[in-house]
Amino acid sequence: MPVGIEAWITQIPPITRGWLILSCLTSLAVQCQLVTPLQLYFSFKSAFVNVQPWRALTTFFYFGTLSLDFIFHMFFFMRYSRMLEESSFANRKADYFWLLFLSSLMLLALSPLFNLPFLSSPLAFVPIYLWSRRHPSTPISLFGLITITAPYLPLALVGFSWLLNGTWRAAAGDLVGCAVGHVGWFVRDVWTREMIGGSTVLSEPPQRVKRLFGED
Repeated sequence: MPVGIEAWITQIPPITRGWLILSCLTSLAVQCQLVTPLQLYFSFKSAFVNVQPWRALTTFFYFGTLSLDFIFHMFFFMRYSRMLEESSFANRKADYFWLLFLSSLMLLALSPLFNLPFLSSPLAFVPIYLWSRRHPSTPISLFGLITITAPYLPLALVGFSWLLNGTWRAAAGDLVGCAVGHVGWFVRDVWTREMIGGSTVLSEPPQRVKRLFGED
């Protein structure tokens, strides 16, 4: 059994794999009471005034305690992040990392406006949204109940999240993630192609980032 799990994990692309492992370890640490969510959430005051900079990272790895909502978000995040990294970002680890890095910065900036202490779910919706826009005609069956085309996937998942949590406010972070994902899609697929006809630092990582991933 361990061999099978190890083989499955190694088949996941590196950026998605690292994100998945850190997220599972973070939730497990909370479940085992090694840390508390109060030590992980992000706020500008805690992170920068109180000099607790790790909060700018841990906020992206905590999907909540082990629950149905945790499984829901982890399943769809892992599925579509993996598919996006294997297709649009195949052999381009630096590009995928750069997309998530810039998206993380935008979410950190938006966090106080929407009162979002944890940004893991909003960030997970970025690859989901980008994948859905790049595969507009792909049919998707949701739990075997309904079939939709890919562009409607993010909103459908926001709706399911709302049902799972019982309040619309619980799905607000996912909507913010969709908005950030739209910005990422527009910068990479629309602006670059139609407005200026070339890549910018918003759509392509700097050389130093590429060197970190051995892609120089």
